[in-house]
Amino acid sequence: MENKSNKSLRFGEIVEGYNVPVLNEREIRAAAGILFLATFLSLMFIVFNGNFVPIKYVVSIFLLDFMIRVFVSPKYSPTLILARMIVSNQTPEYVGAAQKKFAWIIGVILAAIMFVFFIIVNAYSAITGIICLICLIFLFFEAVFGICLGCMFYPLFFKDKIQLCPGDVCEVKQKHDIQKISVVQILILLAFASTIVLAVFLLNEKFKIQPHDLTGNSTVEKTK
Repeated sequence: MENKSNKSLRFGEIVEGYNVPVLNEREIRAAAGILFLATFLSLMFIVFNGNFVPIKYVVSIFLLDFMIRVFVSPKYSPTLILARMIVSNQTPEYVGAAQKKFAWIIGVILAAIMFVFFIIVNAYSAITGIICLICLIFLFFEAVFGICLGCMFYPLFFKDKIQLCPGDVCEVKQKHDIQKISVVQILILLAFASTIVLAVFLLNEKFKIQPHDLTGNSTVEKTK
């Protein structure tokens, strides 16, 4: 019988019918969405107000949360606990735990670098900007598309085959008809993109005009 202490700290859960430890992808996506929103909003404070205080809190929380996931257990991660509360009524989608742990180790490394720059050194540079962008992309793809970009690097370091990927993307299978993309759909997408580019050239000057208050009660004071 498995020791209770080992079970509580084991990475992933043992679920009947699955031969590897698993995690709930729905919780992971929800947690990624929470972290994405927090990171994005903190970056907006920097862009519009030059305020670095929110990003320092977010980086610290990000690092602590991912360290708990990797070095303790995902079940004790604050964001995953909150995510579980949010999606508790949804049917779990089980994914392999091994590749997720590897992806989160990448997250720990990125967050640790950010922590050193923003909290210890108290400075920013092109490096912090690039890392922030990478983190946002990783979180966005996980939360919106269910694509774990960090998991894609797992085969480069481990010989064992990835199992139980979100959406079964690591399994060789034929696409259903509803998943196939026709030539007409590609042409529509290209036409749509071309329309957006054309609109930028034709309407940019018009869109630059400042909107006026429809009620006529503008609160903007005119400087003398």
